[in-house]
Amino acid sequence: MIILQDKAIQVTEPKPIARLLQEWLATLDDTDHLKEHFFVVLLDARMRVTLVDVVSIGTLNASLVHPREVFIRAIANAASAILIAHNHPSDQSDPSDADIALTKRLQQAGKLLGIDLIDHLIVTTSGYYSFAENGRLSTTL
Repeated sequence: MIILQDKAIQVTEPKPIARLLQEWLATLDDTDHLKEHFFVVLLDARMRVTLVDVVSIGTLNASLVHPREVFIRAIANAASAILIAHNHPSDQSDPSDADIALTKRLQQAGKLLGIDLIDHLIVTTSGYYSFAENGRLSTTL
């Protein structure tokens, strides 16, 4: 499901993307609001958003994500870089061990494909956690 396409947002920090995703998540009904949603944000060479896509919708505390699904639109749309994000319905933004492992796996896959993973955001209703801002990615904004 594509949320946004060809919007003139330039990514220089994670806050505008976190806000965009928070606004979209706020439109969900009570049932869907309790599920994790995993997003991929495609960026062009100037770090402008070209597409925001929901890659996976999971359960209360998990979302099945595979590099194939994360990078398929990035490859098809010739993205220069991606930013990934997911929500924590618990409203706790700290990354889990699974979040950390997935980030490393997707960063390695991106390096092989020549598509930089610039950040992983964990979005809640009250805030967000940025892997890049917290020094957990070698590539930063």
